[in-house]
Amino acid sequence: MLAELSIKNFAIIESLSLSFEKGLTVLTGETGAGKSIIIDAIHLLIGGRGSAEFVRYGETKAEIEGLFLLEQDDHPCYSKCAELGIDISDGMIVLRRELTVNGKSVCRVNGKLVTIATLREIGSTLVDIHGQHEHQELLDESKHLHLLDEYGGEHIRDALEEYGALYATYERVKRQLQKLNENEQQMAHRLDLLTFQLDEIQKADLQIDEDERLMEERRKIVNFQKIYEALQSSYEALYGEQRGLDWIGLAMNHLDHVSDIDASVKQAQEVVSNCYYLLEEVAHQLREQLDQLEYDPLRLDEIESRLNEINHLKRKYGQTVRDILEYAAKVEEEIETIQHRDDHIHKLQTELQSITADLLVEAKHISELRMQYAKQLIDDIHQELKDLYMEKTTFDVVFRKRQGSYDDPLLDGTPVKLQANGMDEVEFYISTNPGEPLKPLAKVASGGELSRMMLALKSIFSKHQGVTSIIFDEVDTGVSGRVAQAIAEKIYRVARHSQVLCISHLPQVAAMADTHLFIEKETIDGRTKTTVEALNEEEKINEISRMISGVEITELTKQHARELLQLAEKIKNETV
Repeated sequence: MLAELSIKNFAIIESLSLSFEKGLTVLTGETGAGKSIIIDAIHLLIGGRGSAEFVRYGETKAEIEGLFLLEQDDHPCYSKCAELGIDISDGMIVLRRELTVNGKSVCRVNGKLVTIATLREIGSTLVDIHGQHEHQELLDESKHLHLLDEYGGEHIRDALEEYGALYATYERVKRQLQKLNENEQQMAHRLDLLTFQLDEIQKADLQIDEDERLMEERRKIVNFQKIYEALQSSYEALYGEQRGLDWIGLAMNHLDHVSDIDASVKQAQEVVSNCYYLLEEVAHQLREQLDQLEYDPLRLDEIESRLNEINHLKRKYGQTVRDILEYAAKVEEEIETIQHRDDHIHKLQTELQSITADLLVEAKHISELRMQYAKQLIDDIHQELKDLYMEKTTFDVVFRKRQGSYDDPLLDGTPVKLQANGMDEVEFYISTNPGEPLKPLAKVASGGELSRMMLALKSIFSKHQGVTSIIFDEVDTGVSGRVAQAIAEKIYRVARHSQVLCISHLPQVAAMADTHLFIEKETIDGRTKTTVEALNEEEKINEISRMISGVEITELTKQHARELLQLAEKIKNETV
């Protein structure tokens, strides 16, 4: 849910901080007070299109920040943020957007800079804004299949998981077969290239870590003089004129004479003795190294030549000798596949036929499940529409098989296109008047009917979409009387599954609010400023009275407002 919203220098809003609660929050106020501006700010916060005109006059930038609480461990925002490398801790996510007078945007999610596209992806999992004339997910026919699957719950989800694992194998085998079925000339060119590459690598006769050993040897030859001088000086220090070992041997002998007298001296004598013999051994090793040390400029040329050869192969086949050898193994395997192409094609064709047959069975099973749940969905929608006094409206879920091409599998003699979510295309159709044909939901244009249709759909899908907050921006326009009361009750039922923020001019909707925010604007020092106030019980009565009668509030309208609030409380208590 949206817990906190901070807005600065946005349109006529100078500075505004709002806290939101669960359930239904209704925003009311006079026309032009700034209700829709708050919704515009939220829309911008979740990745909506920005404009420099949003920045308050005289300021350099507008700032919007929102804190969202994720109360479900499986909320889709978690997986989306994980894909994008954004950490979420304690179930909290903060979106922030700054818009400058130059029209530039700076977007952050939990403090991390992101693009507007990324902000929009994350925002779509948190907030769904629905306005009177704004196309939303439910009007997007490409989303209808997903919504039906969500409605079907774990039954369809489990079936899709099984199908998805098989589909991944199907795609892999298809790619392998397609690669082998390239024309003869391409395969011949490919074989020539691979043969040349393998021959070049094999002729080099590379050994694992050979380059590292060669660089170590080169380093020794290049630094021959420095190494020689260091060994010679060290040996001289031990066995030369200074004869360091003689002095240590002398100390060892002196200590040995008295070690039997004093136990502490014996310990020192043993340490000196050990050091003497160790250093003597080191001196012999240094002598051997000096005797073996030889400067060979020809060997340096050989090493340079070999390293150049290896580096040439690295530029073409891998960063290390190990990478080059692994690449050679893959090339050898591909050459074998091409040379025995017909056998591999036959094997893959047989495998693909078997997988396709199993995949079609799984796809048909998913289609059958979807059709079963589509019937339930149709019944549920009709019941919701009946509650909204649209009992004569007909809703249907239209199925089509994705049309395939000649190389796609056949179902009942017709090629079908199998994709990661099956072979179905689904679209919602409705007819709002008896005798009229069913038409795609996206083509419904009547304001009042569209408002009710959307509410009916939202009432069902809000349980499955996982969206944290749903915002209705004056979706009740064009309705009144008993329809207005029905819409109010329907919005409240949606708010039982998702946080709902609703801008409304209907007193029936305001009466159903769990939280009622009153928005007004005032002029201070020649500038317009918007303020928001949470209403108490008496203030609710006055505001609902204003919504009923207009400017003049009478005792009769107050009585009517109280009756609306009492009715709303009764409906809330009866709602399970």
